[in-house]
Amino acid sequence: MAERETILVVDDNFDNVEILRMFLEAQGFTVVEAQDGQTALAKLDETRPDLVLLDVMMPGMDGWQVCRTIKNHPTLADTRVVMVTAKGAFEDKFEGMRSGADDYVVKPVDLKELKTKVERNLAARGKKG
Repeated sequence: MAERETILVVDDNFDNVEILRMFLEAQGFTVVEAQDGQTALAKLDETRPDLVLLDVMMPGMDGWQVCRTIKNHPTLADTRVVMVTAKGAFEDKFEGMRSGADDYVVKPVDLKELKTKVERNLAARGKKG
């Protein structure tokens, strides 16, 4: 049996984390959770997830800072990051991509859209472009 892929869900809102965790576990993924940027970076280093679902508006480090930190890290830079945020304006999406995000999902999350983006980003791991 293939090893289950691990997804790190980073959001300071417990309800958002729970919804994503239940949905992703039902899809067969292992889910690791973090409520803030610092914890997310520690969990990334610990667990080496296959994908990160990252909120933007969090206390301390915001999601854009976390994403830049991941993408500038020598051993984490290939980690796929999907921003999952209520910040849906063009400028916000642009900032997400400028921070290195691989994809962007606007809250409230459409679970079909999320599933598609999760699968697409997991399939794209290790590919450049």
